[in-house]
Amino acid sequence: MAGWVYRENRVPHYQREFQKHDGLRVWQKARGRYLVPMFQTMLFTSFGASMYMMCRMVLGHKTWFGKN
Repeated sequence: MAGWVYRENRVPHYQREFQKHDGLRVWQKARGRYLVPMFQTMLFTSFGASMYMMCRMVLGHKTWFGKN
């Protein structure tokens, strides 16, 4: 427990990191090049899968493939 109580205060470091007034959002910075496409891929894939299964449910099929 002593290591947790006496550790360095990282709040000023994180404030400098995330409150830079450079006019850019977090997703527009260097890591955003990797985060945004990954997020969009997951978003559109899950949306497409949901729409596919909703259409199958309307047609009476309760599984991903096949007639049942």
